[in-house]
Amino acid sequence: MSALESVLIQCPYCWETLDVSVDPTVPEQEYVEDCQVCCQPIVLTVQLEEGRVVSVDARPENE
Repeated sequence: MSALESVLIQCPYCWETLDVSVDPTVPEQEYVEDCQVCCQPIVLTVQLEEGRVVSVDARPENE
C-alpha cells in the first residue's frame, strides 16, 4: 500500500495555501474537499504519472 502524497494548493476563495493529501495509486482524480480555513468546497483535479503528481487544479465548486 502506498502512502498518501502531500500537495500544496491555493484556495480559490480565501487564497490561503493548503496541504492536501493525494492517493498516488490513482492516475486521474477529481473530488471535492472543503477548505481548511474558510470551509468552502474546492474541486480538485489531480493528474499523476508513475505515482508522481504532475498537476493539481483547484477551482471553486460552482465554477
